Amino acid sequence: MMTSQNRLPQLRKDAITGRWVVFSPARAKRPSDFKSKAPATASDHRGRCPFCSGNEHMCAPQIFRVPPDPSSDWKIRVIENLYPALDRNLKDADFDGGGGGGGGDADVLRGFGFHDVVIETPDHSVHLSDLSPREVGDVILAYKKRVEQLLTFDSIKYVQVFKNHGASAGASLSHSHSQIIALPIVPSNVSARIECLREHFNQTGKCCLCEVPSNELLIDESAHFVSFVPFVASSPFEIWIVPRDHSPHFHELDDNKAADLGGLLKLMLRKISIQLNDPPFNFMIQTSPVHTSVSELGSTHWYLQIVPQLTIVAGFEVATGCHINPVFPEEAAKVLREVHVQM
Repeated sequence: MMTSQNRLPQLRKDAITGRWVVFSPARAKRPSDFKSKAPATASDHRGRCPFCSGNEHMCAPQIFRVPPDPSSDWKIRVIENLYPALDRNLKDADFDGGGGGGGGDADVLRGFGFHDVVIETPDHSVHLSDLSPREVGDVILAYKKRVEQLLTFDSIKYVQVFKNHGASAGASLSHSHSQIIALPIVPSNVSARIECLREHFNQTGKCCLCEVPSNELLIDESAHFVSFVPFVASSPFEIWIVPRDHSPHFHELDDNKAADLGGLLKLMLRKISIQLNDPPFNFMIQTSPVHTSVSELGSTHWYLQIVPQLTIVAGFEVATGCHINPVFPEEAAKVLREVHVQM
């Protein structure tokens, strides 16, 4: 396989998002040299960390905990966000005027929605990748339970589960946690993805994400999931974990598949931590809108996306939506395959 230095620049269009990515080997060192300059973790004052066991009084109200018995120690807590992006106390997301004061015919909705935090462990020094595969699976099941609760609200159109690891990736606290935001609208990125998947299905009769990735892109696989670097990765060492079986909605997974996903997610997080020096990263569960039409069920397929933050989004990317990736996906996948992890 050619190294990045021997490759010519290339543009690839993502069949799933519809976006172009520029692969620019002239901007790269060897793929194996990509490492975060400093680990993502930072030290909070543990006695003042609201997510630590014993500091529950410092948090916003609890929604539920695992295990549910209050007489036992908790392992996972799902709480309201103390600084929510949306207001769960508004009655609904009805239109709140319009025009936007110079924005033309802009739609304006009242900011109804939900913004929750999933505290993944009571121990400040433990990260998600430190948990056992079963424990990571329990965190995934906590996501599922909360998503199912949020789907009971008629106004909710989309639920986003995501994790920010490291200050430069957006984490305000180093204690391991993730977040869930439920929206009264379907975000434009999601709509574009659903439309691209529908177009591919109409043209080929196949779900784009049911197609097995090439061996060059494959990292690892489990009984129910496969992990790989996408052919049009927008960032170096981006990873997708995709269910083998066709499934439009994340919340449809069962306990067995959640445990299986927990093992593969832990493995991928350990690999990027070892190879890239514990980089800041984001992971997102890319699922389908709540009200997916029957005609779209065959084309939409959820997946988990991991994006290490190794490059900077600058003016070109902001202006065009077209990212520049200095590492070809085939080379990133090869590097990650070769990382040895003791689970």
